[in-house]
Amino acid sequence: MTTPNTTATATTSATTTPPWVLDFVLLAAIWGSSFLFMRMGAKEFGALPTAGLRVGIAALFLLPILAYQGQLAGLRQHWKLLFAVGLLNSALPFACFAYALLSIPTGLTSIINATVPLFGAVVAWVWLHDRPQGLRVLGLLVGFAGVALLAWSKSSFTPSASGGASGTASTATGWAVLASLAACLFYGIAASFTRRHLAGVPSMVLATGSQVGAAVGLLPFTLWYWPSQTVSASAWLALLALGVLCTGIAYVIFFRLIARRGPAKALTVTYAIPVFGVAYGVLLLGETVTGWMLVCGPIILLGTALSSGLIGGRVTR
Repeated sequence: MTTPNTTATATTSATTTPPWVLDFVLLAAIWGSSFLFMRMGAKEFGALPTAGLRVGIAALFLLPILAYQGQLAGLRQHWKLLFAVGLLNSALPFACFAYALLSIPTGLTSIINATVPLFGAVVAWVWLHDRPQGLRVLGLLVGFAGVALLAWSKSSFTPSASGGASGTASTATGWAVLASLAACLFYGIAASFTRRHLAGVPSMVLATGSQVGAAVGLLPFTLWYWPSQTVSASAWLALLALGVLCTGIAYVIFFRLIARRGPAKALTVTYAIPVFGVAYGVLLLGETVTGWMLVCGPIILLGTALSSGLIGGRVTR
């Protein structure tokens, strides 16, 4: 027999949404918007200044937090490795995506971004000899088949006079797709690099140090390619949102999600990002979702889920 207080407590517990669910949805929504903001910034700043400003703003946002936590010594101790991971995990992929978004839609780019775990699994297999088994191998084949089908339908190596995503003269979409895939490969290399050389380093040190390293690495290119024309206030606001919201705050939420659910489950946020990325593109930019994207997108997500063990395998903490 239960008392009224016990019943009320059980009812409240059953109807209250766990905090990690809110973090998961919020993080997917924020990272899904990053493609929108990158495109808005790259149209006026160009690809390299967009990437440089993003990491520079994020570094300025995260450094005071790290100082407040008393972890600045970690930056000095690991600065060489943090610089390297900053190039691999932020500078290079952010620049690649910003370049790609000058020619292809944000929705397509966000779908390609979902292949990060696929590249991560391949790099870990080759570099760390972490060989996938069973359904994970099948997942790699399915995922990359979906990527090949999607890329084949969207790739043209002839420059477009009417433009792609930006509505102005653009580079060929084929190079943009390859740049997006290169960004995912860099993410995969960064994951194995971090696992091999920076295991045990506090998460906030990694996040802040990587942004500082990326900012330093991109600084010469940001200055060299700085736009000669006046940049609009909307482009500046997009870069501010990209640096503070999509990078700085997103990292804080991501590490909080890791603390609550573990790293493997936190990384499954990758599967939800395309939903928001496509939705933002359709609702805010008037982009079109083709039938082929609706076919290839789920194939890519299925392959990614299989290769990471989310389906048919054990996802460990």
